[in-house]
Amino acid sequence: MTETIHIIGAGLAGLSCAVRLADEGRRVVLHEAARMAGGRCRSYFDATLDLVIDNGNHLLLSGNKAARDYGARIGASDALVGPDECEFAFLDYETGRRWRLRPNASQIPWWIFFADRRVPGTGPLDYLDAAKLLFAKDGATIGETMRCDGVLYDKLWRPVMLSALNTEPRDASATLAGAVLRETLAAGGAACRPLVAKAGLGHAFIEPALAKLQAQGVEPRFGARLREIVFAENCVSALRFGDAEIALGDKDRVVLAVPPWSATELVPGLMAPNDYRAILNVHFKIAPPPGQPLLFGMVGSLSEWLFAFDDRLSVTISGADRLMDEAREELAETIWTEVAAATGLPQTLPPWQIVKEKRATFAATPAQEARRPGAQTAWRNLFLAGDWTATGLPATIEGSIRSGYRAAELSGRP
Repeated sequence: MTETIHIIGAGLAGLSCAVRLADEGRRVVLHEAARMAGGRCRSYFDATLDLVIDNGNHLLLSGNKAARDYGARIGASDALVGPDECEFAFLDYETGRRWRLRPNASQIPWWIFFADRRVPGTGPLDYLDAAKLLFAKDGATIGETMRCDGVLYDKLWRPVMLSALNTEPRDASATLAGAVLRETLAAGGAACRPLVAKAGLGHAFIEPALAKLQAQGVEPRFGARLREIVFAENCVSALRFGDAEIALGDKDRVVLAVPPWSATELVPGLMAPNDYRAILNVHFKIAPPPGQPLLFGMVGSLSEWLFAFDDRLSVTISGADRLMDEAREELAETIWTEVAAATGLPQTLPPWQIVKEKRATFAATPAQEARRPGAQTAWRNLFLAGDWTATGLPATIEGSIRSGYRAAELSGRP
Protein backbone atom coordinates (compact mmCIF):
# COMPACT_ATOMS: atom_id res chain seq x y z
CA MET A 1 0.00 0.00 0.00
CA THR A 2 1.25 3.52 -0.82
CA GLU A 3 2.44 5.38 2.24
CA THR A 4 0.45 8.37 3.46
CA ILE A 5 1.75 11.44 5.23
CA HIS A 6 -0.87 13.01 7.48
CA ILE A 7 -0.31 16.71 8.13
CA ILE A 8 -2.17 18.09 11.12
CA GLY A 9 -2.71 21.83 10.71
CA ALA A 10 -3.19 23.95 7.59
CA GLY A 11 -1.34 27.02 8.77
CA LEU A 12 1.69 28.18 6.83
CA ALA A 13 3.93 25.44 8.27
CA GLY A 14 1.46 22.71 7.36
CA LEU A 15 0.71 24.15 3.92
CA SER A 16 4.37 24.57 3.00
CA CYS A 17 5.02 21.00 4.14
CA ALA A 18 2.09 19.72 2.06
CA VAL A 19 3.17 21.67 -1.02
CA ARG A 20 6.72 20.39 -0.79
CA LEU A 21 5.60 16.77 -0.34
CA ALA A 22 2.97 16.94 -3.08
CA ASP A 23 5.60 18.33 -5.45
CA GLU A 24 7.65 15.23 -4.71
CA GLY A 25 4.74 12.96 -5.56
CA ARG A 26 3.95 11.93 -1.99
CA ARG A 27 0.43 11.03 -0.90
CA VAL A 28 -0.66 13.73 1.52
CA VAL A 29 -3.76 14.11 3.69
CA LEU A 30 -4.16 17.55 5.27
CA HIS A 31 -6.30 17.93 8.41
CA GLU A 32 -7.34 21.31 9.85
CA ALA A 33 -9.41 21.96 12.97
CA ALA A 34 -10.72 25.33 11.74
CA ARG A 35 -13.05 25.94 8.83
CA MET A 36 -10.36 27.74 6.86
CA ALA A 37 -6.64 27.47 6.25
CA GLY A 38 -3.92 29.96 7.12
CA GLY A 39 -3.70 29.99 10.91
CA ARG A 40 -2.15 33.33 11.91
CA CYS A 41 -1.43 34.10 8.25
CA ARG A 42 -4.86 34.59 6.77
CA SER A 43 -7.28 37.06 5.24
CA TYR A 44 -10.98 37.31 6.06
CA PHE A 45 -13.99 39.52 5.39
CA ASP A 46 -14.61 42.00 8.18
CA ALA A 47 -18.24 43.13 8.30
CA THR A 48 -17.43 46.24 10.36
CA LEU A 49 -15.17 47.64 7.63
CA ASP A 50 -16.89 45.87 4.72
CA LEU A 51 -13.38 44.92 3.62
CA VAL A 52 -11.20 41.85 3.34
CA ILE A 53 -8.39 42.36 5.85
CA ASP A 54 -5.53 40.32 7.26
CA ASN A 55 -5.56 39.10 10.84
CA GLY A 56 -2.13 40.70 11.16
CA ASN A 57 0.38 42.58 9.04
CA HIS A 58 3.53 40.71 8.03
CA LEU A 59 6.70 42.11 6.51
CA LEU A 60 8.98 39.93 4.46
CA LEU A 61 12.39 40.70 3.03
CA SER A 62 13.91 39.90 -0.34
CA GLY A 63 16.42 37.61 1.41
CA ASN A 64 13.70 35.32 2.79
CA LYS A 65 14.67 32.41 0.55
CA ALA A 66 12.18 29.85 1.82
CA ALA A 67 9.25 32.26 1.51
CA ARG A 68 10.32 33.22 -2.02
CA ASP A 69 10.66 29.55 -2.98
CA TYR A 70 7.22 28.79 -1.56
CA GLY A 71 5.73 31.69 -3.52
CA ALA A 72 7.29 30.34 -6.70
CA ARG A 73 6.01 26.81 -6.04
CA ILE A 74 2.41 27.99 -5.62
CA GLY A 75 2.58 30.44 -8.52
CA ALA A 76 2.33 33.57 -6.40
CA SER A 77 5.76 35.13 -6.82
CA ASP A 78 4.23 38.44 -7.91
CA ALA A 79 1.98 38.69 -4.83
CA LEU A 80 4.73 40.30 -2.75
CA VAL A 81 5.51 43.88 -3.74
CA GLY A 82 8.09 46.40 -2.62
CA PRO A 83 10.67 48.94 -3.78
CA ASP A 84 13.32 48.03 -6.33
CA GLU A 85 16.05 48.90 -3.84
CA CYS A 86 16.37 48.58 -0.07
CA GLU A 87 14.74 51.61 1.48
CA PHE A 88 12.88 52.17 4.75
CA ALA A 89 11.05 55.40 5.52
CA PHE A 90 10.93 56.58 9.14
CA LEU A 91 9.35 59.33 11.19
CA ASP A 92 10.35 60.54 14.65
CA TYR A 93 6.88 61.37 15.93
CA GLU A 94 8.13 63.54 18.78
CA THR A 95 10.32 65.81 16.64
CA GLY A 96 8.59 65.42 13.27
CA ARG A 97 11.88 64.57 11.58
CA ARG A 98 11.73 62.14 8.67
CA TRP A 99 14.47 60.07 7.09
CA ARG A 100 15.11 57.09 4.85
CA LEU A 101 17.43 54.23 5.72
CA ARG A 102 19.08 53.16 2.46
CA PRO A 103 21.63 50.33 2.76
CA ASN A 104 23.56 49.59 -0.42
CA ALA A 105 23.00 46.29 -2.23
CA SER A 106 26.39 44.66 -1.57
CA GLN A 107 27.66 43.18 1.69
CA ILE A 108 30.29 45.89 2.06
CA PRO A 109 28.31 48.48 4.06
CA TRP A 110 29.60 51.69 2.51
CA TRP A 111 26.18 53.25 3.09
CA ILE A 112 27.00 53.96 6.74
CA PHE A 113 29.49 56.62 5.57
CA PHE A 114 26.76 58.72 3.94
CA ALA A 115 24.59 60.87 6.20
CA ASP A 116 21.60 60.77 3.83
CA ARG A 117 21.53 56.95 4.00
CA ARG A 118 21.79 56.42 7.75
CA VAL A 119 19.81 57.45 10.84
CA PRO A 120 20.12 61.20 11.57
CA GLY A 121 22.41 61.99 14.48
CA THR A 122 24.48 58.82 14.07
CA GLY A 123 27.98 58.21 12.77
CA PRO A 124 29.57 55.27 10.91
CA LEU A 125 31.22 53.79 13.99
CA ASP A 126 27.90 53.62 15.85
CA TYR A 127 26.79 50.77 13.59
CA LEU A 128 29.65 48.48 14.53
CA ASP A 129 28.27 47.70 17.97
CA ALA A 130 25.43 45.60 16.53
CA ALA A 131 28.01 43.32 14.89
CA LYS A 132 28.52 41.79 18.33
CA LEU A 133 25.18 40.02 17.80
CA LEU A 134 26.73 37.96 15.01
CA PHE A 135 29.02 36.34 17.57
CA ALA A 136 26.67 36.24 20.55
CA LYS A 137 27.00 33.50 23.15
CA ASP A 138 24.21 30.97 23.54
CA GLY A 139 21.87 32.05 26.30
CA ALA A 140 22.87 35.72 26.15
CA THR A 141 20.36 38.54 25.77
CA ILE A 142 20.69 41.49 23.44
CA GLY A 143 21.11 43.71 26.50
CA GLU A 144 24.09 41.62 27.59
CA THR A 145 25.63 41.68 24.13
CA MET A 146 25.33 45.20 22.72
CA ARG A 147 24.58 48.73 23.83
CA CYS A 148 20.87 49.30 24.32
CA ASP A 149 20.66 53.06 24.54
CA GLY A 150 21.47 56.08 22.42
CA VAL A 151 20.10 57.53 19.20
CA LEU A 152 20.84 54.54 16.97
CA TYR A 153 19.29 52.04 19.35
CA ASP A 154 16.18 54.14 19.91
CA LYS A 155 15.60 54.97 16.26
CA LEU A 156 16.72 51.78 14.51
CA TRP A 157 17.82 48.73 16.48
CA ARG A 158 15.02 48.72 19.04
CA PRO A 159 12.11 49.14 16.58
CA VAL A 160 13.62 46.68 14.09
CA MET A 161 14.46 44.03 16.69
CA LEU A 162 11.13 44.46 18.47
CA SER A 163 9.36 43.88 15.18
CA ALA A 164 11.46 40.83 14.32
CA LEU A 165 11.44 39.22 17.77
CA ASN A 166 8.13 40.50 19.20
CA THR A 167 9.93 40.74 22.54
CA GLU A 168 11.51 43.68 24.32
CA PRO A 169 15.00 43.62 22.73
CA ARG A 170 16.97 44.06 25.95
CA ASP A 171 15.51 40.77 27.20
CA ALA A 172 15.48 38.93 23.88
CA SER A 173 17.85 36.24 22.63
CA ALA A 174 21.04 37.68 21.16
CA THR A 175 21.54 34.58 19.01
CA LEU A 176 18.11 35.00 17.41
CA ALA A 177 18.83 38.68 16.84
CA GLY A 178 22.16 37.70 15.33
CA ALA A 179 20.42 35.28 12.98
CA VAL A 180 18.09 38.04 11.81
CA LEU A 181 20.98 40.45 11.32
CA ARG A 182 23.08 37.83 9.50
CA GLU A 183 20.34 37.24 6.91
CA THR A 184 19.41 40.90 6.49
CA LEU A 185 21.74 43.88 6.90
CA ALA A 186 24.88 41.75 7.16
CA ALA A 187 23.94 40.14 3.84
CA GLY A 188 23.64 43.55 2.15
CA GLY A 189 20.75 45.68 1.01
CA ALA A 190 19.91 43.22 -1.77
CA ALA A 191 18.60 40.89 0.95
CA CYS A 192 16.73 43.67 2.79
CA ARG A 193 14.19 45.00 0.31
CA PRO A 194 10.86 45.16 2.18
CA LEU A 195 8.10 43.05 0.65
CA VAL A 196 4.42 43.22 1.56
CA ALA A 197 1.43 41.12 0.51
CA LYS A 198 -0.44 44.17 -0.74
CA ALA A 199 -3.45 42.20 -1.94
CA GLY A 200 -3.62 40.28 1.34
CA LEU A 201 -1.99 37.30 3.01
CA GLY A 202 -4.60 34.92 1.66
CA HIS A 203 -3.86 36.00 -1.91
CA ALA A 204 -0.12 35.65 -1.39
CA PHE A 205 0.23 32.51 0.71
CA ILE A 206 -2.98 30.57 1.25
CA GLU A 207 -5.40 30.56 -1.69
CA PRO A 208 -2.77 29.72 -4.35
CA ALA A 209 -1.43 26.90 -2.14
CA LEU A 210 -4.89 25.39 -1.69
CA ALA A 211 -5.54 25.63 -5.43
CA LYS A 212 -2.23 23.96 -6.22
CA LEU A 213 -2.84 21.17 -3.70
CA GLN A 214 -6.33 20.59 -5.05
CA ALA A 215 -4.90 20.23 -8.55
CA GLN A 216 -2.50 17.63 -7.12
CA GLY A 217 -5.35 15.68 -5.51
CA VAL A 218 -4.93 17.01 -1.95
CA GLU A 219 -8.25 18.08 -0.45
CA PRO A 220 -7.91 19.55 3.07
CA ARG A 221 -10.24 18.09 5.68
CA PHE A 222 -11.56 21.17 7.48
CA GLY A 223 -13.29 20.95 10.85
CA ALA A 224 -11.10 17.96 11.70
CA ARG A 225 -9.76 18.58 15.19
CA LEU A 226 -7.23 16.01 16.35
CA ARG A 227 -8.27 14.81 19.80
CA GLU A 228 -5.64 12.18 20.47
CA ILE A 229 -2.52 10.62 19.05
CA VAL A 230 -2.32 6.91 19.80
CA PHE A 231 1.24 5.75 20.46
CA ALA A 232 2.52 2.20 20.26
CA GLU A 233 6.12 1.45 21.17
CA ASN A 234 8.26 3.81 19.07
CA CYS A 235 5.62 5.03 16.61
CA VAL A 236 2.21 6.61 16.15
CA SER A 237 -0.37 3.90 15.47
CA ALA A 238 -3.57 5.95 15.09
CA LEU A 239 -5.07 9.43 14.98
CA ARG A 240 -8.38 10.15 16.70
CA PHE A 241 -10.62 12.96 15.40
CA GLY A 242 -13.69 13.09 17.60
CA ASP A 243 -15.55 9.84 16.94
CA ALA A 244 -13.42 8.92 13.94
CA GLU A 245 -10.13 7.05 14.15
CA ILE A 246 -7.52 6.67 11.43
CA ALA A 247 -5.25 3.67 11.80
CA LEU A 248 -1.74 4.20 10.44
CA GLY A 249 0.12 1.72 8.33
CA ASP A 250 3.72 0.80 9.01
CA LYS A 251 5.01 3.30 6.44
CA ASP A 252 2.59 6.14 7.21
CA ARG A 253 3.92 9.30 8.82
CA VAL A 254 2.48 12.26 10.74
CA VAL A 255 3.54 15.90 10.68
CA LEU A 256 2.15 17.85 13.61
CA ALA A 257 1.92 21.50 12.50
CA VAL A 258 -0.16 22.98 15.30
CA PRO A 259 0.53 25.70 17.92
CA PRO A 260 2.86 24.71 20.76
CA TRP A 261 0.09 24.64 23.39
CA SER A 262 -1.80 22.10 21.27
CA ALA A 263 1.32 20.06 20.53
CA THR A 264 2.20 19.66 24.21
CA GLU A 265 -1.31 18.38 24.93
CA LEU A 266 -1.04 15.76 22.19
CA VAL A 267 2.57 14.61 22.58
CA PRO A 268 3.63 13.29 26.00
CA GLY A 269 6.79 14.82 27.43
CA LEU A 270 7.17 17.36 24.64
CA MET A 271 9.02 20.49 25.72
CA ALA A 272 7.99 23.60 23.80
CA PRO A 273 7.80 27.36 24.33
CA ASN A 274 5.21 28.25 26.94
CA ASP A 275 5.55 32.02 27.23
CA TYR A 276 3.99 34.24 24.58
CA ARG A 277 3.88 37.84 23.41
CA ALA A 278 0.99 39.77 21.92
CA ILE A 279 0.67 41.79 18.72
CA LEU A 280 -1.95 44.46 18.10
CA ASN A 281 -3.09 45.47 14.61
CA VAL A 282 -5.41 48.37 13.77
CA HIS A 283 -7.05 48.68 10.36
CA PHE A 284 -8.48 52.02 9.20
CA LYS A 285 -10.84 52.12 6.22
CA ILE A 286 -9.32 55.04 4.38
CA ALA A 287 -7.20 55.26 1.24
CA PRO A 288 -3.57 56.25 1.83
CA PRO A 289 -2.51 59.67 0.56
CA PRO A 290 -0.55 59.88 -2.72
CA GLY A 291 3.08 58.95 -2.27
CA GLN A 292 2.57 57.17 1.04
CA PRO A 293 5.31 54.51 1.43
CA LEU A 294 4.13 50.92 1.43
CA LEU A 295 5.85 50.51 4.82
CA PHE A 296 6.50 53.40 7.21
CA GLY A 297 8.38 53.14 10.52
CA MET A 298 7.28 55.37 13.39
CA VAL A 299 9.40 55.95 16.50
CA GLY A 300 8.49 57.90 19.60
CA SER A 301 4.82 56.95 19.19
CA LEU A 302 2.47 54.16 20.18
CA SER A 303 2.24 53.25 16.48
CA GLU A 304 5.28 51.34 15.22
CA TRP A 305 4.78 50.28 11.60
CA LEU A 306 2.25 51.75 9.21
CA PHE A 307 1.27 49.66 6.17
CA ALA A 308 -0.37 51.35 3.17
CA PHE A 309 -2.83 49.16 1.27
CA ASP A 310 -5.04 50.38 -1.56
CA ASP A 311 -8.19 50.48 0.56
CA ARG A 312 -6.87 50.94 4.08
CA LEU A 313 -4.06 51.95 6.39
CA SER A 314 -2.95 49.40 8.98
CA VAL A 315 -0.79 49.81 12.07
CA THR A 316 1.15 47.03 13.79
CA ILE A 317 2.39 47.21 17.38
CA SER A 318 4.65 44.40 18.59
CA GLY A 319 5.23 43.27 22.17
CA ALA A 320 1.74 44.59 22.84
CA ASP A 321 0.85 42.73 26.04
CA ARG A 322 0.38 46.04 27.84
CA LEU A 323 -2.40 46.98 25.39
CA MET A 324 -4.51 43.83 25.49
CA ASP A 325 -6.87 45.15 28.17
CA GLU A 326 -7.01 48.74 26.92
CA ALA A 327 -10.34 50.09 25.67
CA ARG A 328 -10.58 49.52 21.94
CA GLU A 329 -12.05 52.89 20.99
CA GLU A 330 -9.47 54.81 22.99
CA LEU A 331 -6.70 52.83 21.30
CA ALA A 332 -8.17 53.51 17.86
CA GLU A 333 -8.45 57.24 18.57
CA THR A 334 -4.90 57.51 19.93
CA ILE A 335 -3.38 55.57 17.07
CA TRP A 336 -5.37 57.43 14.42
CA THR A 337 -4.19 60.77 15.84
CA GLU A 338 -0.62 59.58 15.23
CA VAL A 339 -1.38 58.22 11.77
CA ALA A 340 -3.20 61.39 10.71
CA ALA A 341 -0.24 63.51 11.84
CA ALA A 342 2.17 61.24 9.97
CA THR A 343 0.20 61.16 6.72
CA GLY A 344 -1.50 64.56 6.64
CA LEU A 345 -4.95 62.96 6.56
CA PRO A 346 -7.91 64.51 8.46
CA GLN A 347 -8.04 63.96 12.21
CA THR A 348 -11.60 62.60 12.00
CA LEU A 349 -11.49 58.93 12.97
CA PRO A 350 -12.40 56.74 9.98
CA PRO A 351 -14.06 53.32 10.31
CA TRP A 352 -11.65 51.03 12.16
CA GLN A 353 -11.08 47.51 13.39
CA ILE A 354 -8.66 46.27 16.02
CA VAL A 355 -7.26 42.72 15.98
CA LYS A 356 -5.58 41.60 19.22
CA GLU A 357 -3.49 38.43 19.21
CA LYS A 358 -2.55 37.59 22.79
CA ARG A 359 -0.41 34.59 21.84
CA ALA A 360 0.91 35.86 18.54
CA THR A 361 4.43 34.44 18.97
CA PHE A 362 6.53 32.75 21.60
CA ALA A 363 8.63 35.11 23.70
CA ALA A 364 12.01 35.26 21.96
CA THR A 365 14.01 35.06 25.18
CA PRO A 366 16.99 32.77 25.77
CA ALA A 367 14.89 30.64 28.12
CA GLN A 368 12.15 30.12 25.52
CA GLU A 369 14.66 29.58 22.73
CA ALA A 370 16.08 26.69 24.77
CA ARG A 371 12.62 25.07 24.85
CA ARG A 372 12.18 24.89 21.06
CA PRO A 373 12.20 21.27 19.85
CA GLY A 374 13.61 20.02 16.58
CA ALA A 375 11.48 18.53 13.82
CA GLN A 376 12.26 14.94 14.81
CA THR A 377 10.64 13.35 17.83
CA ALA A 378 11.16 10.20 19.89
CA TRP A 379 8.64 8.43 17.61
CA ARG A 380 10.00 7.36 14.24
CA ASN A 381 6.95 8.44 12.23
CA LEU A 382 6.07 11.69 14.03
CA PHE A 383 7.54 15.04 13.03
CA LEU A 384 6.96 18.63 14.14
CA ALA A 385 6.51 21.84 12.16
CA GLY A 386 5.79 25.41 13.18
CA ASP A 387 7.57 28.70 13.73
CA TRP A 388 7.97 27.69 17.39
CA THR A 389 10.22 24.74 16.53
CA ALA A 390 14.01 25.09 16.34
CA THR A 391 14.30 26.92 13.02
CA GLY A 392 17.15 29.18 14.11
CA LEU A 393 14.89 32.19 13.46
CA PRO A 394 12.26 34.01 15.51
CA ALA A 395 8.56 33.29 14.94
CA THR A 396 8.27 34.63 11.41
CA ILE A 397 6.75 33.61 8.08
CA GLU A 398 10.21 32.63 6.88
CA GLY A 399 10.76 30.44 9.94
CA SER A 400 7.34 28.85 9.58
CA ILE A 401 7.96 27.88 5.96
CA ARG A 402 11.43 26.58 6.76
CA SER A 403 9.92 24.38 9.45
CA GLY A 404 7.41 22.99 6.96
CA TYR A 405 10.16 22.27 4.48
CA ARG A 406 12.26 20.54 7.14
CA ALA A 407 9.34 18.36 8.21
CA ALA A 408 8.69 17.49 4.58
CA GLU A 409 12.31 16.50 4.11
CA LEU A 410 12.29 14.21 7.13
CA SER A 411 8.84 12.68 6.68
CA GLY A 412 9.41 12.13 2.97
CA ARG A 413 12.53 10.02 3.40
CA PRO A 414 12.24 6.34 2.42
